[in-house]
Amino acid sequence: MALVPYVETAEMGLQRFHKPLATFSFANHTIQIRQDWKQLGVAAVVWDAAVVLATYLEMGTVELRGCSAVELGAGTGLVGIVAALLGAHVTITDRKVALEFLKSNVQANLPPHIQPKAVVKELTWGQNLGSFSPGEFDLILGADIIYLEETFTDLLQTLEHLCSNHSVVLLACRIRYERDYNFLAMLERQFTFNTVLINAHEMEISTDNRIQKMPVLYHGPGTSLKTSKIKAL
Repeated sequence: MALVPYVETAEMGLQRFHKPLATFSFANHTIQIRQDWKQLGVAAVVWDAAVVLATYLEMGTVELRGCSAVELGAGTGLVGIVAALLGAHVTITDRKVALEFLKSNVQANLPPHIQPKAVVKELTWGQNLGSFSPGEFDLILGADIIYLEETFTDLLQTLEHLCSNHSVVLLACRIRYERDYNFLAMLERQFTFNTVLINAHEMEISTDNRIQKMPVLYHGPGTSLKTSKIKAL
């Protein structure tokens, strides 16, 4: 499993969340993500962690072509869209209330020949897991989904259900509060993960003209799910 912590700089603000469109370039495509902070709040804006994770995928560290992937708490769907553009078969999930908005972004940003590779599906952590086969996915993705302490147990249950011994988990997050460290402690009881050092310039990304440098922690297949790879970006 991999977690990707990062530090938010003082000049970061909420202004960018109020823009109706956020534009990115990934996988030789221009991606325009519709945002709606006023109506849907945190689920309808692009968080920096999603840009970090999408950048990490584009680096090619994980083989995406032909793999089965799932994005948890997808929000705007940026990460799942990039994974599909890079060749993965992706199930892009969120709670029911966010699905219509999520689906509109996915459909608007994937060419017709790639759209069959991306399925938008409801998933509330800890619930309706029976609609997903145990260990169904090669790759589990999540960007900035570690922030509500009351969801931690359900999130871990969901990760454990979706993982096999050969799965890779990539989580991008900003470590903000003590509860975030509590999640990492809970994670360590169920998964094994290692810290991976990469060249700093490889994880330099620009979000609204701000540069972020992200360390990457990695937990790979065959370690233990207590055996799934968990990368922390």
